[in-house]
Amino acid sequence: MAPSGSFLPLPMTIPLRPSGLASTASALQMLERRQAVLANNLANASTRGFKAEHPFARLLEDARAVTDTVVDTTPGTVTQTGNPLDLALEGDGFFVAQTPGGERLLRTGSFQLDAERRLVDGRGNPLLGENGPIVLPPGAVTVDAAGMVEVNGRPVQRLRLERVDDPARLQHEGGTQFLPDDSRRAVPPAERRVRQGALEESNVNPMLAMTAMLDLLGQFQSAQKVLTTIDAARGIAVTELAKPV
Repeated sequence: MAPSGSFLPLPMTIPLRPSGLASTASALQMLERRQAVLANNLANASTRGFKAEHPFARLLEDARAVTDTVVDTTPGTVTQTGNPLDLALEGDGFFVAQTPGGERLLRTGSFQLDAERRLVDGRGNPLLGENGPIVLPPGAVTVDAAGMVEVNGRPVQRLRLERVDDPARLQHEGGTQFLPDDSRRAVPPAERRVRQGALEESNVNPMLAMTAMLDLLGQFQSAQKVLTTIDAARGIAVTELAKPV
């Protein structure tokens, strides 16, 4: 038995449950993150090679909810362009580009030649082949299904194409770029399906994304109402219940 006038310390292992105000504020933060993800999907509905992200809620040990995302790896529609430097990938796999921050994976295949006649993406990042950046001499460019780049019928270099174990967990960087993870490995030539003169469109469905945004707006308004109600109740507790009777 504890001595008179003393207090027993609370066990440090007992988790403290968050208050209603803290839980609601956490929910609003989660919804704001979901809104940002959905808005980014809508903004890239016409960005070729873009892969949508799907937000989902994850409960932490302290009962707070946070939003994580997974990448939607569904292939986008392939559109014929007739441009010999446009390339599309059927099935899994990614092109590899050299960026100032290191190598990045990408699905968008809209390439062009820079001043050094290197094959580069829309940001000027060199597309990598098995022996480094691909430099094309003047002439007619052809790319076969296995990714071999030829000019006037003479082989130049084979494209580097890579896959990862779980592309849904890849981290978006700069819209159409992805940070490669430790599971990256080359796609064997026999398993490649490269289409020249074509581009993969965004896989975002604008109607579904807009519907999700409207549903999210309703949830956000409900959470705001709960937050206002809790705040009003706290105000009553402070200003009214403390009054003498």
